[in-house]
Parts: sequence; C-alpha cells; structure tokens
Amino acid sequence: MSQLESFRQEVKDWLAENCPPSMKTPMPEDEVVWGGRNAIYKNPESKLWLDRMGEKGWTGPEVPKEYGGGGLNRDEIKILNQELFAIGARPALNSFGIWMLIPVLLEYGSEEQKLNFIPKILKGEIRWCQGYSEPGSGSDLASLATKAEDCGDHYLVNGQKVWTSYADQADWIFALVRTGPKEPKHDGISFLLIDMADSGVSTKPITLISGKSPFCETFFDNVKVPKENIVGEENKGWTIAKALLQHERNFISSFGLGGSADVPGRSGMGGIVQIAKSYIGEKDSKISDGYFRGKVAAHKMKEQAFGLTLQRAGDEGGKASATSSIFKYYGTEHNKNRFELILAAMGTQALGWEGEGFTESELSKTRAWLRTKANSIEGGTSEIQLNVIAKRVLGLPV
Repeated sequence: MSQLESFRQEVKDWLAENCPPSMKTPMPEDEVVWGGRNAIYKNPESKLWLDRMGEKGWTGPEVPKEYGGGGLNRDEIKILNQELFAIGARPALNSFGIWMLIPVLLEYGSEEQKLNFIPKILKGEIRWCQGYSEPGSGSDLASLATKAEDCGDHYLVNGQKVWTSYADQADWIFALVRTGPKEPKHDGISFLLIDMADSGVSTKPITLISGKSPFCETFFDNVKVPKENIVGEENKGWTIAKALLQHERNFISSFGLGGSADVPGRSGMGGIVQIAKSYIGEKDSKISDGYFRGKVAAHKMKEQAFGLTLQRAGDEGGKASATSSIFKYYGTEHNKNRFELILAAMGTQALGWEGEGFTESELSKTRAWLRTKANSIEGGTSEIQLNVIAKRVLGLPV
C-alpha cells in the first residue's frame, strides 16, 4: 500500500469513528458553526465535531502542526476533502480567521502572534471580522481615514469601518488603520489586530434588502491597542492588505460551486436540478421542459469546468495571486446566475416575501437571491477585479 493509500485509509477510519451522525446530514442555517467566545451551539454534536476536527488540526489541514494545524501536503488535503465529501460531512467551522487571517499571519506575523492566535482560530475559540472599507473608502481603499496614533506602548485608534460582516458577533477584528498621516496614502497604512471587547469599540447592524443584516458599521472611539498587535512593519500594511484580499477572493470564488447541493446528502439551498424537477416537472428522470433543461445543462457544464480549473490551480501550487481576481469574478457571477435560474424555475412561487402561500424554503431562496447581489461587491467589486485582471494578469495598459 502506498503512503497516500495508507493515509486515505487512516482518514476513513478516523471519520468513521469521530464524525457524529448528525454531522453527515444537510446543515440547517441555524446550525452553521462560526465559533468564538460567545458561540451558541444549537446542536451539541456541532461542538463535538468542531472539537475533534480542531484537535486533529483538520480545520486547517494546510497549517503547520506547530501552530495547531494538520501539516498536510496538497495530495493529503485533496484526499481529506474527498473523504469528507464522500460521507456528506458538514464543515466543522466557518471562519474568516481561517480563510483570510491565518495565511497572512503565516507570511507576515511574528512568531508570538502565530503561536498566540492561530491555534485558537483553528479550534474556533476566536471569531474574527474584517475592518477594511470605510464610508468614502470602498473601491479606493487606500484613502481610508481610521487613525492609529502612536502613544508609546500602544496605539490610540479612532475612526469608522463599514460593511463589516458579523462585527456584532465577532471577538476580534483585523483592521487597516492609518499610522502615517504624512506618508503617501499607500505607504501610511498598518495592519492591526483589535479586540472587539476593548473599551471604545461599538457596532451597528446595517439592514439589507434581503431583510437580513450580516453587515455592520464599526466605530472606534479612543481605543487603546497594544503595539504588539501590529502585524508586519508599521506603515507597510498595504502589502498585507493586498495579500489578504487575494485569499478572500479565492474564498468568495467558491460561491460559484453551488452544484454540490444537487448531490444527495449534501448541505445547501437545494440544487437547480432538484428545484426545477419540483416546480417545472419531471419526465424520464429529467427536467420536463427541454428549453430550461438546456439552460441548466449549460450552467452545470460551466460549473464543472470552473471547479476543475480551481482544482488545477490548487494542484499547481494554489498560492493566492492576482489570478484570484479571475476566480472571484467568475465565481460570483456564476453564483448570481445560479440563483436567477432557481427563481426562474420556481416561477410565481419565487415572488413571495412573507405571509401565506409560500413555504419557508421558498422565502429563503428569494432572500438568498437578493443576497447574491452583494457577491460582486464584497472582496472588491467586479469592476475592480476586471481592472486587476487587465493590469496584473494580462499586462494591458490601464
């Protein structure tokens, strides 16, 4: 038996022994696990699954073992993901800390920061949010005005962030602040870690058109932040900010891979094929309407090609770069198209907002469709991605 075959068997055996039964079922929205010091686990097995995966290091399989990760190579990570998919396992932890912060801590953080924060992130003990955009500083992020004044052993932070996802539920925030007011705008920015429990930090939810409010305004009023919480060098945070955005865009691009919901036993909003059969009709195990069936087939083929492209990128190294903008742009547009097809299949049952005549599932899909409109804004607008692709990937004059 080869080393990889042996590892696959080890993964199968471990999952068979450690994955609780309910963690192999579709995940309701109210059981999604984000962790954090104030986390509430509606399903006790969610916490058990998180603890076991965190202890194994498999919430961050690519992270070195000395920081609490799995220390797996690319081939081993692929096997782990395949076996998790095979049993329909729920994600043990959703985490901005894993998706965005850990990669930049590994590259730019001090050894003390890595040892202090990364193991806690992987075990779901800290929930993070991202403090980038500000009123008037969205696409032109480098114009941010949140100020961190040097006060000897600490910074005094004042300013405001906006569109801060789940800031009202987060424990810590990784934020861009201006530490060099006299430097050119790209050169006076630092990357700072701030405890949301610190005096002077407050949040205010922003209600969206979908009726939900994952976004917040975040305010800093004379917040004292220890100097050791700066990542990298002072006034050199723009380089870190760009690196983190590439990782964020890689994560957002995965929204385009909604096809797993068509696989029995997988979580998700429900696949296009299943929905179309339910609302349009089914004949010979196929969507009965030939025209719509063709549109779904074309969508699924693009989805398959996109998934294979992402897999190839990972197989070839997978390091976040400017090409992340390609994946982010395509993935978000594909996800928006997916929900357009879902609502088209539902017909008039997709027009509900509240009241009788509509199921909770139907209402949730309509709201999810509205939520996808933010996909092409968050992590950098589609227009920004096209500029990055033109300039840094294709080398075109812009």
